[in-house]
Amino acid sequence: MPVKARSDIMARKQQYKVTTRLVHGPEHSAKWDFSHHVTPPLSSSTTYRLDSAKRGARGFQEFGQLVKDFGESPVYIYDRLDEPTRSILEGELAEVEGGEACVTFASGMAAISGALGSTLRAGDEAIAHPVLYGCTHSLLANWFPRLGLVAHRVNLNDLEAVRKKVSERTRVLYLESPVNPTLELIDLGALRKLCDELNRERAPERKLLIFIDNTFATPFGQRPLSLGADVVLHSLTKNLGGFGTELGGAVICPKAMLASLLLYRKDFGGILSAKSAWAIMVYGLPTLALRLKRQQFTAKKVATWLENHEAVARVVYPGLESYPQRALARKQLLDFDGDFAPGNMLYFELDPARIDAEEFVDEIARSAYSVTLAVSLGHTKTLIELPASMTHSSYGEVGAGVRLSIGLESPSDILADLKAALEAVSKPKSASKRRREKPAAPSKAPNRK
Repeated sequence: MPVKARSDIMARKQQYKVTTRLVHGPEHSAKWDFSHHVTPPLSSSTTYRLDSAKRGARGFQEFGQLVKDFGESPVYIYDRLDEPTRSILEGELAEVEGGEACVTFASGMAAISGALGSTLRAGDEAIAHPVLYGCTHSLLANWFPRLGLVAHRVNLNDLEAVRKKVSERTRVLYLESPVNPTLELIDLGALRKLCDELNRERAPERKLLIFIDNTFATPFGQRPLSLGADVVLHSLTKNLGGFGTELGGAVICPKAMLASLLLYRKDFGGILSAKSAWAIMVYGLPTLALRLKRQQFTAKKVATWLENHEAVARVVYPGLESYPQRALARKQLLDFDGDFAPGNMLYFELDPARIDAEEFVDEIARSAYSVTLAVSLGHTKTLIELPASMTHSSYGEVGAGVRLSIGLESPSDILADLKAALEAVSKPKSASKRRREKPAAPSKAPNRK
C-alpha cells in the first residue's frame, strides 16, 4: 500500500471514537487477511509452512520487532514466537491504552512475571505498594528473593518515604490503582514528577520505571500512560475478557522494551492461546464500554444502599461522596468521553458485633441467585469473596472486608439478595445494650369496677 494511502487511512481511523474502534478493530492488517470478513477469522496453527530456508532465517532475524498493520506481512514460524490473531489483539490493546507496543501472555500473573522478569537483573530492587493482589504479593515475597531480587514495600502515596527508599539498585515502582481489594488510588502524576526528578541523575538504562496493574479500572476507566506510567499490565481474564471464559494477560510498554519481552515470553513459554486471543478480541473488547457503563450504574446503587445499612461499618467505592480520595478519583478515573468512571468494584466491611463476614458470604452461597461466591472479577455475573482468606490469603492476615464485583444483573435483584443474606445472619443487639434501653411504659387500662 502506498505510504500516502496508508497515512490517510490511519488519520481517518483516528477520527472515530475509541468505543467504535474497539468494535471494528483494524479494517485491514498485514498480520492476517480479513478485509472481507465482518468478524476476523481465528487462526489455529502451531507451526507455519516456510517456502525456503532463507524465509525461515528471515523470520528468526525479524523476531522481536514491532509488527504493524501496514506493510509487508511478517514471517510466522511457530505459535510460541508469534501468530496473527494474538498479534492483532496486541495491536488493539496497545492502541486503546495509548502505548507503543503490547505483549500478551497466558495469564495476568504470567504478564506480571514477564514484565518484571525481563526488566530486572540479579541485585536489582523494586519498590511496591504494601497492598497488592495476593499472587503478586507472593511473587515478590516468595520467589523474587530466590532470584536475587529485592522488593521493598512502601506506601507509594508517601513520596518522601519513596524518595528515601530509592537507591542505585532501584529500577521499578510497582503498584495497582485502584488497589485490589481496598480500592485505594495512587497519585500517578505525583509519582511521575518524583521519578522525573530522580531520573535526572540516573543513566538512561537505569531510569526508574513506573509499572501499574490497570486491571480494576481497565483502559475504559483510566489510561495510566497518559498519567505518567511507563508500563501498564492487565489480567485479560477480568473486565477486558469480560465473560469468565478465557485466561490471559497483557503488558503495554514502550517499543524499546518489546524485544526483551518477546524473548522472555518465547523462552519461558507463557503464551496466550490464539483461541483465547480471538475470544477476547471478538467478544471482550467490543462490549467493554457497554458492560462497564451498566456495571458502574449498578455499583453506585449497591454502594449507596450498603452505606446506609446499619450492619455495614464502611463502604469504599470511588463513586461515593464519602470516598476519601474523591478529588484524585475525579482526576484519574475518566472514560473515553472524559466522564467520571468509578468502575464496577466495591469493598465493604461489616460490623463484627452484628455480622460475621464468613457467615454472610456462606449465606450468599446458600441462598442468593444473582450474587455468586467466587473469586475473580469483571464477570458478567456479580461475584463476591473474602480477600483475607481467599485471593489475598498469602498476606496471612484475617479481616472482615468483602470484595464485590458487580455484573450485569438487575440492581434490584442484587440488592434483594444482599438484604436477605444480611438479615439471615444478623445478630440481635447485645443484652447489655438492651438493658440500657428503657422499655416503653405500659398503658393503664381504665378501671371498670
